[in-house]
Amino acid sequence: MPFKPIEICVYGAEVVCPSCVNLPSSKETYEWLEAAIKRKYPNQPFVISYIDIFQPPDDEEKKAFARKVIEEDLFYPVVLVEGAIVGEGNPKLKAIYEEMEKYGYKSVEQA
Repeated sequence: MPFKPIEICVYGAEVVCPSCVNLPSSKETYEWLEAAIKRKYPNQPFVISYIDIFQPPDDEEKKAFARKVIEEDLFYPVVLVEGAIVGEGNPKLKAIYEEMEKYGYKSVEQA
């Protein structure tokens, strides 16, 4: 079943979130998520981006969300799947997988 690759955005910063002291950095979480998702959904394309909340790309939507993370003191990293927040601070794979499956992704176990 062909489908459009979804976009997963991981918003974070080099500095670990003050409320997330013993957790991995946002960048480490991004790398871990990318590897875990590729293992769970092999041969199913998706786009994953890391966005530094203090230096967001030149994209109004991403800049606006980066401002929101800072202004609303969201725990980062904040993980979005197609614009929906699915994790903050210490994102749970299960929540991310459930959101992806709404878009037609099938895990290795389901195949």
